[in-house]
Amino acid sequence: MCGRYVVTKAVNDLLPDLLGGFDPLPDDFNVAPTALVPVVRERDGERRMPEVQWGFLPSWAKDLKAKPQPINARIETVATSGMFRRAFAQARCLVPALGYYEWVVTPTGKQPHFIHDPDTALAMAGLVSAWADPSRDRDDPDRWHLTMAVITRDAHVAPGEVHDRMPACLTPAAYDDWLSDRLGPDELVRLLDRESLDVAHELTHYEVSRDANSVRNNGPELIRPLPEPGSTRG
Repeated sequence: MCGRYVVTKAVNDLLPDLLGGFDPLPDDFNVAPTALVPVVRERDGERRMPEVQWGFLPSWAKDLKAKPQPINARIETVATSGMFRRAFAQARCLVPALGYYEWVVTPTGKQPHFIHDPDTALAMAGLVSAWADPSRDRDDPDRWHLTMAVITRDAHVAPGEVHDRMPACLTPAAYDDWLSDRLGPDELVRLLDRESLDVAHELTHYEVSRDANSVRNNGPELIRPLPEPGSTRG
């Protein structure tokens, strides 16, 4: 799954094909569900970068507290699921990230790992939902509440996988096809499967401080590698 990730200003330079022309991203070393996060989507042929809430609220929900509000959608069912089918066909996005966290259960507790591509940042595939607040006027610009979910895939294709699921990511060559309306659902699933497999082969990971376990902690120290066993700090 993808339940916590990292975004920094450096991602703008690492993903120029996606973020060129946009303002620098904010630094957040512990992005958690319910947070407002930047995503890139295409509307009327133009790329935009709105802030959306992480946790998918379908358009038919009765209110903002309706459950469930999933943070992930599975690539295996995203094109046919009643929850995600419409968004997959009409409202896809890319979620920029420096990397993400996953955890391994050890005898002494949950050990976080930071997973990333050493040479670039990640463009995670996502879905956007627009929920209309019935208490607001139809012409009120604040009427629309935007939320998102990150699409995940089987992680066993990644070297030394940490968890059984991982975010499905795309390379720059696929951004246009993913964000536009030129492909149908079946073609999009095949595109995402192929692209995310390519990205998965480039990922690596290392253990980081257990301070990352708490969403209250936030700073660059969270993604510093832990010393190798037996090593000393100089």
